[in-house]
Amino acid sequence: MSDYTPVAAGTGARARIQRGGAFLAGMIMPNLGAFIAWGLVTALFIPNGWVNEIARATGAVAKDGVVPFASQASTIVGPIIVFLLPILIGYTGGRTVHGQRGAVVGAIATIGVIVSPLALGLAAAGATAPKSIADLGPQFLGALIIGPLAALLLKWIDSMIDGKLRGGFEMLVDNFTSGIVGGFSALVGVFALGPAVFWLTTVFANFVDALINAKLLPLASIIIEPAKILFLNNAIGNGVLVPLAAKQAAGPDGKSILFMLESNPGPGLGILVAMMLFGPIAIRATVPAAIVVQFLGGIHEIYFPYVLMKPILLIAAIAGGASGVLMFSLFNDGLLAPASPGSIFAYILVAYPGDLPTILLGILVSAGVAFIVGAALLGFGRNQNSGLDLEAAKEQSARNKNKPATAPVA
Repeated sequence: MSDYTPVAAGTGARARIQRGGAFLAGMIMPNLGAFIAWGLVTALFIPNGWVNEIARATGAVAKDGVVPFASQASTIVGPIIVFLLPILIGYTGGRTVHGQRGAVVGAIATIGVIVSPLALGLAAAGATAPKSIADLGPQFLGALIIGPLAALLLKWIDSMIDGKLRGGFEMLVDNFTSGIVGGFSALVGVFALGPAVFWLTTVFANFVDALINAKLLPLASIIIEPAKILFLNNAIGNGVLVPLAAKQAAGPDGKSILFMLESNPGPGLGILVAMMLFGPIAIRATVPAAIVVQFLGGIHEIYFPYVLMKPILLIAAIAGGASGVLMFSLFNDGLLAPASPGSIFAYILVAYPGDLPTILLGILVSAGVAFIVGAALLGFGRNQNSGLDLEAAKEQSARNKNKPATAPVA
């Protein structure tokens, strides 16, 4: 368990889910600085980022041009999200399970999951398989799984040989076992876990596509929001919704609501505000910066760990997402192009003329619903310290054991 996440108290299914979510969040929360760095660089320097948009608005570059410095700076965006962030997650998960040795094999194993689509030529129906490393996408879900598993395997092997080696051979054996387990786990990532994660992503995408075709758009949030929390947002958004939306936007209306199903910043904002006001006291101070990055910068990944920490908040995410889609549907709203990154500013820039007021209303409604539901699920702050009760009880018990017995009254 990470020091960044509160300890779940109690027993039963709810407590087990809470501990599982806290474990997943514990792989991400220590690396939030890397997520924020990536989010800031992305929001500033990608072709439709703020540096280029301001330069175009002021006439510093042509309408379709980019600032050379921004173009050069944006080259780190892809490597950070494709390689650095998943490897950090796998590394942290491995370290949680088995210290530094587990961290090393967790990082090695994560590489296998990352390159699996390239190695096996995996591609969804109608899409092209990646041809080079530059075509790869992020594999956060695979990293969350394989990092701890690789470390768990190494921990088991270490326990089998512990105390059975002659003096002087420990370092040699430790290095070889780490190398063997790391290499084996990387191959498992390439040939087993990578395809499994790809299959899971495809199932999510196909289900969302079916809901869209059945004109049940608000219900799509039942799939989209949990998929986002599992870091499948890019697969759902760019892999399914954006291509479908682009076809719709090419029609007579010139806009598409599908651009807004996954990118709406409202649900994330509502959840973060609820967590800031009513969440565990230990993590409230981290929320304001996350709000800035999520709502203004459009980097939704920043709020996923907070939901993983309190998995019941998935209900708030779904309610907020569905209410936003419902509002967009009622007013026949749409965007001209993808809001990427999904910030409020990006929405303003690509909103269809005349739709902006109702689009902003839909975002506000989705944020409000997510906040109200999230606050209720968090007990409006009544249980803000409940995660720490067990540890406090243990400490009090230890103190009681060390107290001298009370002398009998004469």
